[in-house]
Formats: sequence, C-alpha cells, structure tokens
Amino acid sequence: MTSPLIHITDLKKHYQMGGTTVRALDGVSLDIEPHTFTVVMGPSGSGKSSLLYLLGGLDRSTSGEISISDERLDQMDENALALFRRRTMGFIFQSYNLITSMNALENVAFPMQFTGIPVSERSTRARQLLEQVGLADRSHHRPAELSGGQQQRVAVARALVNNPSLILADEPTGNLDTASGITVMQLLSDLHRSGRTVLVVTHDPRMTRFATHKIFLLDGHVVSEDEYQSAALEVP
Repeated sequence: MTSPLIHITDLKKHYQMGGTTVRALDGVSLDIEPHTFTVVMGPSGSGKSSLLYLLGGLDRSTSGEISISDERLDQMDENALALFRRRTMGFIFQSYNLITSMNALENVAFPMQFTGIPVSERSTRARQLLEQVGLADRSHHRPAELSGGQQQRVAVARALVNNPSLILADEPTGNLDTASGITVMQLLSDLHRSGRTVLVVTHDPRMTRFATHKIFLLDGHVVSEDEYQSAALEVP
C-alpha cells in the first residue's frame, strides 16, 4: 500500500479580525494520494484557500501537521520551504499573477532564473510549454494583450517550468467565461493524466467532472457531500 502524497493532521488556522477569532481551518485531517485529481469544494469563507496556501507553504498554520512526500512543511524554515516549493509544486492562481511588463514567453521563463538554467534553455523550455497550452502564437504578447483565458493558460505553462509533481490551483476558473473555464479545466485534467497530482480549490461545480476525489469544506471543517449539499440548500 502506497503512502499518501499529502498527509494532514488536525490542521488549524486561526487569526484575529478586530476582537473576533476567525477559525479559517479548525481541525482538518485528510490524506491525498499521489496521481489523483482532488477538488476541494466550498463557498467563500469555508477555508479552502487557507488550506491551499498552507499546503503550498505560503502561510503558516496555527497548529497541526502537514507532510508532503513524507517531508514536514510545518517544521521547515522559510529557505527550506522555498526550495521545497521550487522542486515539488506548481501554482495557478485565480488572478493569474503575471508580470505585466513581460510578454508570455518571459513570464513562463521567469521562475527558471532561480534554478541556474542557461538563458537559451529557459527560452526553449518556455516555448515548448506555451505550445503545450496552445499559445505558441501569443508568446510575444504581454498580459494586457491577452484574454483572461489566455492569461490563465500562460499561468498554467509557468506552473510547469520546473516539472512539478504537484499542481495547486486556487479558483483557476474564477475570473473566466464559460468556454475559457472549460479549456483550463481540460488542461488541468491533461496534467493529471500525464502523471501529476492535481489539487484544485473552487466553488465551480463543473470542476468535479474531472475529479478522482472530492473534499467538501464548510466553516473550516471537512464535511460529507450530503452535509455540504444540505447546507447549500439552506442558503437564502
């Protein structure tokens, strides 16, 4: 029996907002197997983005344990986390996070500056990835010259530059029209079929069609699908 790629035990993320303690995550425990496509569903404020940022080492938990590939993220310092992210993870964000002064090719190649890869090899790799996401003819366009769907595909290509085994996506279709959203979902599904582990947090129910596993979050807790659906029906 293989061990899980991600192992989370009693994970909590609390923070103060004025005089109130917000329990973004309040005791989450779960395992995610390698080579799966996991969709974390939840409404705004459910804790799903907090979970993703903790898994990516972009934030620190209040308490609890996170292991990825048997390495404890909660015990790493910032330098160790940065190195671990670079060799293990690719991130896709709702707002694309592209550098506006760079064209698509430069945006994709940018993360490779920190790995010692020669400039010529960076450009070759970036072109290959833009071709993979169907944007070879847009390589010299800046973000302002690209549609939202095209920008998100550039972001997918950028997430792949270091050949990560784990893809983390935060509401990747949240700013896209229907057709562009389906294109990005299909790209993520293709990445999963190529052998990567994909974890997406979303409130877009279409994403579950591509999932091998589903996790439902409400008020910082993992709940069953029935509980989740019942809560959704109670929303006025």
